[in-house]
Amino acid sequence: MEKPLPSRFVPKTLDEIKGQKKVIKALKAFVSQGFLPSMVFYGPPGVGKTVTARVLASELGVQLIELNAATSGVKELREAIEKAISVKKMGLGSILFVDEIYHFNKLQQDILMPFLEKGDVTLIATTVHNPFFEINAPIISRVIVFNFEPLSPEDLGKLAQQVMQDKRGLGGRGISLSEEACELLVRLAAGDARALLQRLEISFHIAKSEGSRVIERSHVELASGANILYDKDADMHYSIISAFIKSMRGSDPDATLYWLGRLIAGGEDPRFIARRIVICASEDVGNADPMALVVATAAMEAVERIGMPEGKTPLAQAALYVALAPKSNSAYKGIEMALEDIRSGEIQSVPEHLRPGSDGYKYPHDYAGGYVEQEYMIRKRQYYFPSDVEKDKWGVRK
Repeated sequence: MEKPLPSRFVPKTLDEIKGQKKVIKALKAFVSQGFLPSMVFYGPPGVGKTVTARVLASELGVQLIELNAATSGVKELREAIEKAISVKKMGLGSILFVDEIYHFNKLQQDILMPFLEKGDVTLIATTVHNPFFEINAPIISRVIVFNFEPLSPEDLGKLAQQVMQDKRGLGGRGISLSEEACELLVRLAAGDARALLQRLEISFHIAKSEGSRVIERSHVELASGANILYDKDADMHYSIISAFIKSMRGSDPDATLYWLGRLIAGGEDPRFIARRIVICASEDVGNADPMALVVATAAMEAVERIGMPEGKTPLAQAALYVALAPKSNSAYKGIEMALEDIRSGEIQSVPEHLRPGSDGYKYPHDYAGGYVEQEYMIRKRQYYFPSDVEKDKWGVRK
């Protein structure tokens, strides 16, 4: 029995890695100079963090000593460090690779510190959670953090077509992939290459079992393990997402829950739903109720940590909060106006009294109420237009 598709169809070079252009550009520069700093790869699952570490080690010709923090303790960590140092003493390069480092507690992370400080160990660690919260500050100060982004639909589409043509994947087996099936695979993957490969392989075997020479949309739907109620065509997919967002913006809690239910029942990625709630909390509620963004962000974190189906409740809680909150789009409109001015050539110099070390700056806390009149722009422009709720809540000085 052959290995699963995500295990056998892996990039062999940095150039083959999809979707992480900025990261790959930096790593290729390191390789060209024979230079390797300690690093943390931060990003969601299935975006190439682990495979990038393996390919990087291969291109540098160094040994990768792998450790999964989820299944390892202090003993295993010390053994891996000793092995990395031993390899280095033999005149060979080594990388200590710690997958899912956020599973290590503070004590375990502290074990790494003296070896990083002395340069005895080169570390590459991965995390799906914000490293500035999950990794000890002394470690963060000694590494470079690279952000790995979800793959774009274009990159995922290219990956699916490449798999169907390459013999390492599903090429040469007499079965092709329809355009509709590819579009659905890309949409359901939601930026996760591993999810796309897994679902594509299952769809392939379903099509083959039926004697079909083409992977059709129906095969992908069956492989998804979800009843894709809202996803019979792209228009319906986007219509339901639109209805969900507009129901929150329009302060209708019942419609918000209904369209949220349609998204969940249809197999939409809960991370995508959470991101839409966060965006709505900022764009449509804003400073009329700043807690909306806090609640939405907490729900997104909860979904990451607990998964589905339990994640449906934090999603519902956050969506309801956004729907019921007072509304203001002043932050969204204001920054758009400022950016439009800048793009149109409104480039102002920094006023002399606001520059570092300059005289003439009036420190607001030295004045009654923590406020004093002074110019903060050479040419005064108005970008902030508060809603009535914000005027009552914050007051506006002109």
